[in-house]
Amino acid sequence: MKTAASILGSFIAYVALCIGTYLMLHMAIEYSSFETDIHFLRYKQDYINIPLWKAAFYTHVFSSVLALAAGLTQFSDVILKKYRRLHRIVGWIYAVDILIINFPAAMIMAYYANGLLPSKIAFILLDCLWFWFTLKAVIAARNKEINKHKRFMIRSFALTFSAITLRSWKIILAGVFHPDPLTLYMIDAWMGFVPNLLLAEWFIWRTNKKQAIAQS
Repeated sequence: MKTAASILGSFIAYVALCIGTYLMLHMAIEYSSFETDIHFLRYKQDYINIPLWKAAFYTHVFSSVLALAAGLTQFSDVILKKYRRLHRIVGWIYAVDILIINFPAAMIMAYYANGLLPSKIAFILLDCLWFWFTLKAVIAARNKEINKHKRFMIRSFALTFSAITLRSWKIILAGVFHPDPLTLYMIDAWMGFVPNLLLAEWFIWRTNKKQAIAQS
């Protein structure tokens, strides 16, 4: 039985996810104009004429929205219990999006990342963990290891959500500390996903602890 605090926490998380997904969708729609002097592209003028980078950028922007939207269904108890087929279909869309489409695109973008080596390392690590956690979640699902599947999906989606937290931290850090653009980008590259992953691990630990207490 879920407590009132648990229900409220889930509701707040879903509202945040909905808002974040909407904002990402709005940004993707603006990028669909293919103008090269808007938003993030203003800082990538040195790379905008490189066909490989440009293809990777638009692939990553448009497909990331799909991965975020998938999270609206994958962690819903109602859909999981009543619409299991939908859960599986959306899950496969999520996995293909990350493993086949987003992973190579994000690796290309990481190679060309601003902020020198610290930023490049951060984004490469993020992309590799994203791929690994998602792959492990798929393997666990195929082996019917449900709890293991859930744990790796939580980790995977925590990194998917970095699309939102990366931009949120950038606004916060710039507004509070006013660092120079290069320093801001290097810090933001790590802040965008490390806290997410720590929070995911805490949530998994807390869930495991509750299950252990319930079974004792």
